Amino acid sequence: MPHLDVGTRRIEYSVVRGASRRYTYFRFRSDMTLEVSVPWGRKVDVGAMIKERLSWIDREYARAANAKRILGSDQVMFGGQYLRIVYIEDAKEELVPSPVTGEVAVRTSDRRRVRELVRRWFLKETSAYVVRKVRESSPLLGVRPSRVDVREIGKWGYCTRGGRLSFSWQLIALPERLREYVVFHELTHLVEFNHSSAFKKRLASICPDFRRRQRELAQILPYDRMVLE
Repeated sequence: MPHLDVGTRRIEYSVVRGASRRYTYFRFRSDMTLEVSVPWGRKVDVGAMIKERLSWIDREYARAANAKRILGSDQVMFGGQYLRIVYIEDAKEELVPSPVTGEVAVRTSDRRRVRELVRRWFLKETSAYVVRKVRESSPLLGVRPSRVDVREIGKWGYCTRGGRLSFSWQLIALPERLREYVVFHELTHLVEFNHSSAFKKRLASICPDFRRRQRELAQILPYDRMVLE
């Protein structure tokens, strides 16, 4: 595998063909190797793009190495709390969380299915949370999104110019104050479709400590996903 020498770090990387026609994505996998996903149907000077992003790669490697991870081999974060994964080999697939005991029992015949069962669990819980939180919070800014959904995306959330709000299926893993911040952030984009001073002022009107929450959020790494575009 090719590698980069970034400062004192040796970072292995691979290049894959992605689904996007326009963007090149950089992400660190859980094994701390860098994946460069290039647009399909386009020629890209990968070497030049890596060179342009060396400072980002160095910074994000350090962040990823020290970040709290949502899903590990033996634990998963839920509501900001780590639950120990108890794997039970069984033909019946079932996931039973128990935050009180600090465990989540996962029954499946194949350990590789654990991630998928966690994804389904998170998708259900995040969807319920987002629907409720968006409905409660929209009046604070006097906005109404055109659509709200939960998807497998590389960001915690995003807003389109058409007023559609999308949130990561992993949102429920976060502590309430950080989940709330993500919802507030995207709702504010319905008023200010940028990150200007006007956006920050509107966000501060409903979330005065948004900068602190933003810093806290940066210390949590979504499962096997980091994106730069």
